[in-house]
Amino acid sequence: MTQPLHILKLCVGAESVEDLIDWQRAHYGTGPAQHVTRMWPKRAEEVLAGGSLYWVIKGVILARQRILDLRQVTGSDGISRCALVLDPEVIRTEAMPRRPFQGWRYFAAADVPRDLVAGREREDPLPRDLQAALAEIGLR
Repeated sequence: MTQPLHILKLCVGAESVEDLIDWQRAHYGTGPAQHVTRMWPKRAEEVLAGGSLYWVIKGVILARQRILDLRQVTGSDGISRCALVLDPEVIRTEAMPRRPFQGWRYFAAADVPRDLVAGREREDPLPRDLQAALAEIGLR
């Protein structure tokens, strides 16, 4: 059985998880969302075996979405790209700081932050600086 492999991506333009959710609902309603990227994952089988897209928002991993499918799409410029088809449910995770990077990265299951316990998403979040400091010393 293939182990799931995750993808890590910067959520450019979002200030919070709520911004991501609002943007996706405005563009996709309650159905699956898509994130279009230039590169097709060479390890697609592992990604489709239960992988998620982990979102880095303002330098901190805060959420993930299950990857349901990979689809080839062609942009208005005629260039073929990969659409990551995402479960509409955005799952909040424990905060984990990440340095900026371009594109996306594979993210091994052993390295991912834990999902928040059900119900904690309604709590007021800790300040971003405190979340990052706690994650850096291993208290995530």
